[in-house]
Amino acid sequence: MLRGDYSCSVEVQRVIPFLKKAYGDSMHKVLHVGPDTCSVVYKLLKEEETEAWGVEPYDIEDAEATCKSLVHKGIVRVADIKFPLPYRPKSFSLVIVSDALDYLSPRYLNKTLPELTRVASDGLVVFTGYPGNQRAKVAELSKFGRPAKMRGSSWWVRFFLQNSLEENEGAIKKFEQAASKGSYHPACQVFHLKPYQ
Repeated sequence: MLRGDYSCSVEVQRVIPFLKKAYGDSMHKVLHVGPDTCSVVYKLLKEEETEAWGVEPYDIEDAEATCKSLVHKGIVRVADIKFPLPYRPKSFSLVIVSDALDYLSPRYLNKTLPELTRVASDGLVVFTGYPGNQRAKVAELSKFGRPAKMRGSSWWVRFFLQNSLEENEGAIKKFEQAASKGSYHPACQVFHLKPYQ
């Protein structure tokens, strides 16, 4: 098990090939939400036939030039995800969120998760940390304002149901098949959700 400062955004970059197998055509227009979104978007933009955008929920003053360029071009936005996203409904075929929901209280999750689902037409993929798998670093506390709260899968499943979100069984099956062929062992919890109808 990975410990310490492991990032689920790094995990997203590792599993892009498996996401492509699970979502196929839905990987054409992707929104990534979370810290490190610049590196995820940069990697997605290298994929054939993939348009990618990002929302960085935290200040990026110390970002590298590539990231500042993506922000300057409007590909990545810096926005507080506790508030409505500046996109029309179903703007993206697939929305991927990593490392961002672990920092939200249930009160804000109740607003943010439906908002992420609102802008997805084909699905939402949520990457969260495992309970007991992360200790907040001092730098993180100042950046996020609170330590991450790692919740177990049963907590998340219950939360999704309370928000009328269904798990996407077809995508789960395809993702797991591709992942096992690739000898991939997840360091983060991965949930595949259907969009609102």
